[in-house]
Amino acid sequence: MTDSRQTEVITEALVVIDRGLGTVQSRELISASEVADLLLDLRLLLMAAAEDATPSGIS
Repeated sequence: MTDSRQTEVITEALVVIDRGLGTVQSRELISASEVADLLLDLRLLLMAAAEDATPSGIS
Protein backbone atom coordinates (compact mmCIF):
# COMPACT_ATOMS: atom_id res chain seq x y z
CA MET A 1 0.00 0.00 0.00
CA THR A 2 1.35 3.42 -0.85
CA ASP A 3 1.90 6.07 1.77
CA SER A 4 -0.79 8.25 0.18
CA ARG A 5 -3.29 5.37 0.33
CA GLN A 6 -2.41 4.70 3.97
CA THR A 7 -2.93 8.38 4.74
CA GLU A 8 -6.27 8.32 2.89
CA VAL A 9 -7.48 5.27 4.83
CA ILE A 10 -6.41 6.79 8.15
CA THR A 11 -8.19 10.02 7.26
CA GLU A 12 -11.36 8.12 6.32
CA ALA A 13 -11.22 6.15 9.58
CA LEU A 14 -10.81 9.37 11.57
CA VAL A 15 -13.81 10.89 9.79
CA VAL A 16 -15.91 7.83 10.67
CA ILE A 17 -14.76 8.01 14.31
CA ASP A 18 -15.38 11.76 14.54
CA ARG A 19 -18.85 11.38 13.00
CA GLY A 20 -19.69 8.60 15.44
CA LEU A 21 -18.40 10.53 18.41
CA GLY A 22 -20.32 13.61 17.32
CA THR A 23 -23.60 11.72 17.31
CA VAL A 24 -23.14 10.10 20.73
CA GLN A 25 -21.17 12.73 22.62
CA SER A 26 -24.14 14.37 24.32
CA ARG A 27 -25.94 11.13 25.16
CA GLU A 28 -25.47 9.10 28.32
CA LEU A 29 -26.37 5.79 26.70
CA ILE A 30 -25.83 4.41 23.24
CA SER A 31 -27.16 1.18 21.86
CA ALA A 32 -24.98 -1.81 21.17
CA SER A 33 -26.11 -1.72 17.54
CA GLU A 34 -24.79 1.84 17.14
CA VAL A 35 -21.40 0.76 18.48
CA ALA A 36 -21.43 -2.33 16.26
CA ASP A 37 -22.25 -0.21 13.20
CA LEU A 38 -19.36 2.15 13.92
CA LEU A 39 -16.95 -0.75 14.41
CA LEU A 40 -18.19 -2.43 11.25
CA ASP A 41 -17.64 0.77 9.25
CA LEU A 42 -14.07 0.97 10.56
CA ARG A 43 -13.46 -2.73 9.87
CA LEU A 44 -14.66 -2.38 6.28
CA LEU A 45 -12.32 0.57 5.69
CA LEU A 46 -9.37 -1.34 7.10
CA MET A 47 -10.22 -4.52 5.17
CA ALA A 48 -10.34 -2.56 1.92
CA ALA A 49 -6.97 -1.02 2.73
CA ALA A 50 -5.51 -4.46 3.49
CA GLU A 51 -6.80 -5.81 0.18
CA ASP A 52 -5.16 -2.88 -1.64
CA ALA A 53 -1.88 -3.77 0.09
CA THR A 54 -1.98 -7.41 -1.06
CA PRO A 55 0.05 -7.90 -4.26
CA SER A 56 -1.91 -9.09 -7.31
CA GLY A 57 -2.28 -12.85 -7.61
CA ILE A 58 -1.94 -13.49 -3.88
CA SER A 59 -5.03 -14.22 -1.78
